[in-house]
Amino acid sequence: MKPLSDTIASNFVQNFRDFGKRVHELAGKLSDEQFWTKPYPYGNSFGNLVLHVTGNLNHFIGALIAGTGYVRDREREFTDRPGPKMPVLAALDAAVATVISSLEKQSDADWSKPYDAAGTEVHDRFGIYLRCAVHFHHHIGQMIYLVKELTK
Repeated sequence: MKPLSDTIASNFVQNFRDFGKRVHELAGKLSDEQFWTKPYPYGNSFGNLVLHVTGNLNHFIGALIAGTGYVRDREREFTDRPGPKMPVLAALDAAVATVISSLEKQSDADWSKPYDAAGTEVHDRFGIYLRCAVHFHHHIGQMIYLVKELTK
């Protein structure tokens, strides 16, 4: 029987891979201009949501678990418009790869290690991986809506 730690990690890995693939599929329906377009005066562009998810993963898992040294500038995630979508998507892919690499290193004891970061209500590593997965999935829902609005 497979250890519970392996089951948890492999399921998280599968979901993070799926989420990244889904973002690419959705972004493929948009031009570079549409990627940065806000269809309404409120809310975010698809591109800014990608920057935000990337920053979230790089900060909460990359910097605080994997020790990447990433320094987050959350405000810029919502204001930057760095250009073509492909480099932005590549940065998301790199963040997902960091998450997956860190997941694959978690031992049975690691899941319950204390975790403390401003802006979270979680207290262990399992909690932050779950929180980041839910956050990513939430923003995919917003991206679906934006694609529908921008391509109708």
